[in-house]
Amino acid sequence: MSNFIFAGCDTVKLAEKYKTPLYVMSEDYIKERLKEIKKDFLEKHEKTMAVYASKAFLTKEMARIVKESGIGMDVVSGGELYTAIQVDFPMEKIIFHGNNKTIDELELAIENNVGRIVVDHLEEIDMIEEIGKKYNRKVHILFRISPGIDSHTHKYIQTGQVDSKFGIPLEEKSIKSAMEKVLKLKFTELVGFHFHIGSQISDNENHIKAIRIMAQLIKKVKDDYGFIVKELNTGGGYGIHYSENEERKPLAYFTDSIIKEIEERCKEYGLERPLVIIEPGRWVVGEAGITIYTIGAIKEIPGIRTYVSVDGGMPDNPRPSLYEAKYEAVVINKLDKEPTDLVTIAGKCCESGDILIWDLKVPTLETGDKLAVLSTGAYNYSMSSNYNRIPRPAVVMISEGKDRLIVKRETYDDILRNDI
Repeated sequence: MSNFIFAGCDTVKLAEKYKTPLYVMSEDYIKERLKEIKKDFLEKHEKTMAVYASKAFLTKEMARIVKESGIGMDVVSGGELYTAIQVDFPMEKIIFHGNNKTIDELELAIENNVGRIVVDHLEEIDMIEEIGKKYNRKVHILFRISPGIDSHTHKYIQTGQVDSKFGIPLEEKSIKSAMEKVLKLKFTELVGFHFHIGSQISDNENHIKAIRIMAQLIKKVKDDYGFIVKELNTGGGYGIHYSENEERKPLAYFTDSIIKEIEERCKEYGLERPLVIIEPGRWVVGEAGITIYTIGAIKEIPGIRTYVSVDGGMPDNPRPSLYEAKYEAVVINKLDKEPTDLVTIAGKCCESGDILIWDLKVPTLETGDKLAVLSTGAYNYSMSSNYNRIPRPAVVMISEGKDRLIVKRETYDDILRNDI
């Protein structure tokens, strides 16, 4: 009998050793993506910076891996920032995002001297100035601009359209107010702009459109205020393979054309080319992870559907319910068996929408078989919950064919820990 090998490890043995559900991550794969960022972006193009978008997947061990690579990190909450602080991540390489940062979060960021704060609304400027004054510290900021681009992705992961909760609208009154406010401040220094058009993007069309719009803005603030934009953060959102025709493209597919467009527009408008920043997250870790489950109830509705339930679901992977995300999967203990049956993989939650995969071809299944859902490295562990009071799975990291535990499996006592 042939078992599924992932990152040099027998996944059936991993399931036996650590139990299921189980997140498994490949450190080797992650490091390959980080090396690609260095080789095909940082070393290939001058005046560049890359930060890992940690919301995709963050643990202390992941923060250590990114730190070791020399690449920076993008955080979007006090919790993500605190994780970075706990592993002594270089604060100058941190970019702090968020559409509604609290006073406490901004204080944590400024007290620890993060490299940049991305300002999402005008009131945030006043908050930053006040905290900067308190610590007698100059705070470098970027304005997040909503460029009005509708990306070809699920509407819940579009971020650059006109009607968005993110960013300062690209209209004259809002830009004028932001510029006039920030240029008068003592402890807050604007260094540039940021945009992000969405996630799981498969082509460069809308990145290029956004750059053209941002180049016009960079020229306008130079003409109107004499302000020179030193940095342009182009976000991330590069897509990966989940199913069917989706494929992870090389980083250079995105970044070469981004750099080329920026340089052409700067030349056209007589602008100094700014430092260009990218923020890949899913692209780094998405395909580095799998989730292993044990099959339980098998329920056939004659002539309609066969439901195969696993010992996890929505709490460890909410993406199918949130975004209608599609995944591929393999029965890891029956890899050599012919897939003859069409089934639907259901989660164990008391929720009709807890379906992981519709219509999956599999060998004939039995209770106790093991299933691995592929490409679950991004936005699975990081979005997990205790819905139905189900403990979160353990996380195992694989390196050179050897496994190590990086997050312990939660217990029922962990769930009750904060109850009074």
